[in-house]
Amino acid sequence: MITKPPSKNVVNPFQQIAENAPSKLDAYLELFSPIDSKGRYLHFDELKYRLPKDLDSTIAWSIVKMARTRQFQTMFRIGEPKVSCKFYLSPSIQKAISETDRNTTSASLDWMCSKIGEEKHLEYLLNDLIEDEAISSSQLEGAATTTKVAKDLLKRQRRPRSPDEKMIVGNFKMMKFAWENRHKDLSVDLILELHQIGVDNIDNDNYTPGVFRKTDDVEVVDSEGNTVHVPPTATGLTKRIKELSKWVNICHHDIDNKNYLHPLVKAIALHFAIGYEHPFRDGNGRVARALFYWYMFKNDFAAFRYIAISVLLKSAPVKYGKSYLYTETDKMDLTYFLDYQCGIIIKAINQFKGSYKQTLEETEKFNKWLWESGLYKKLNDKQQTVFQVARSGVAHSFTATNVKENLGCAYNTASTVLNGLVELKLFTKQKQGREWVYSMRSQKKILEAWKN
Repeated sequence: MITKPPSKNVVNPFQQIAENAPSKLDAYLELFSPIDSKGRYLHFDELKYRLPKDLDSTIAWSIVKMARTRQFQTMFRIGEPKVSCKFYLSPSIQKAISETDRNTTSASLDWMCSKIGEEKHLEYLLNDLIEDEAISSSQLEGAATTTKVAKDLLKRQRRPRSPDEKMIVGNFKMMKFAWENRHKDLSVDLILELHQIGVDNIDNDNYTPGVFRKTDDVEVVDSEGNTVHVPPTATGLTKRIKELSKWVNICHHDIDNKNYLHPLVKAIALHFAIGYEHPFRDGNGRVARALFYWYMFKNDFAAFRYIAISVLLKSAPVKYGKSYLYTETDKMDLTYFLDYQCGIIIKAINQFKGSYKQTLEETEKFNKWLWESGLYKKLNDKQQTVFQVARSGVAHSFTATNVKENLGCAYNTASTVLNGLVELKLFTKQKQGREWVYSMRSQKKILEAWKN
C-alpha cells in the first residue's frame, strides 16, 4: 500500500519556516520545484524517503505542491462527485512528445519503407509487431498463455481453445477495430462496440459484452487482494462517458487553441479516464489501452500500430498500478500517470526504431548474399519478402493462410510461394493437423544444400 499525501497543505510554509526554522530556509527553498534535482515527479509516497532527515515532510510537501500548482494545466472533470484533472508538463512528457512527433507519424513510416526499399518486407515485419500488443495486453490482464503459443494462435488463425486464448484473439480484434475506426469520433456506441469485440464469448456472464456496468459491486484489487480502487458509482455513468467523449472530440492541438494539448497527452489521459471510471464489469484495462491506440491512429501517428506499450507495462505491473493510485490519491494530478506512460512510450519507440535498424541491416546483408549466391534471379518478389522475414528471425513458421493475409494475395498464390521456397531448398515443410507449416532452413543447411 502507498502512503497518501497529507490531507491538508500548510497554507504559508515559508512564513512558518522563517518563524520556526530560519536556518533551514535554503534547504526548503531547494524543494520549490515541480520536479526533483533528477527531473523526477515524485509522489509523497516517494518524496518522504528522499528528504533530509531534519526537514518536516508536511512542510516540504506543501512547498512542492505550491510549485506545481503554479504550473498546472486543467484537462477534464471526472467521477462522481466530479473532480478536475490537471497535469504538469514534465521533462519525460516533453521527451515522449518529441520522440512521437519525430518517429511515429504516417510520414515517418513511409520514409522507413522507402529507406529499406522493401515496403512489403517492412509491412510483414510490422504485422508481427501488432501481435505483441494484443498478446502482452492480455497477459497484463492475467492471461496464462506463453508468448510462443499465443503467436502460433494468431499466425495460424486457429480457433482459441481456452478463455485465455479467447482474450488474446479478442485483443487482436480490438486493435484491428481501433485502426479501422480511427476516423470516427469517440462515442458511447464506439466504446461499447470495442468492448463487445474484445470480450465476446470469453465469459459473457462475467463480462456482459458491450454493456456498461449497472451496479457498484466492482472494485480493483492488488496482487494480495487489497482493494486499491473503487470506481465512481454506476449512476450517471453513461452521461459521464458522453461528457468525456465530447472533450476527446475537441481538437486541442490546433495552433490557435489557448488550451493546447498534444494528441499523445490526450490519448494517455483517455487511457486513464477509462481505467478510473471502470465502465465495464471486466475488460476495462484492455479497452483503455485500445482507446489510447485509437486516438493516436486518429491523429495520424500510424507507427503506433507497431509499438507495443503493453510489452513494457507487463514487465512492471506494480509501477503501472501505482501510477493510477498516485494520481487518485493526489487530487487527480494526472502527471504521475502521464509521466509513467511517457517513460514507457519512449522505451517502446526506441525498440521500434531498433527493429527498423535491425531490419535495414538484415536487408542489406541478405541482398548481398542473395545476389552473390545466384538465388536472386530465382526468387520472385513474394518469395523474396517471405524469405527476408524468415531470415530476420521475426517469424519462424509460415502457413499459406498467414502469408496470404500478410502479402494480400490469394491462398493458391501463397501456397505456390511457400512450395517454391521448399523446391529451392530454402524452406522445409511438415504437416501439423490439417495444414502445412513451413520454416526456413538454417543458413548452414542452405549453404550445404546449394553446395551439393
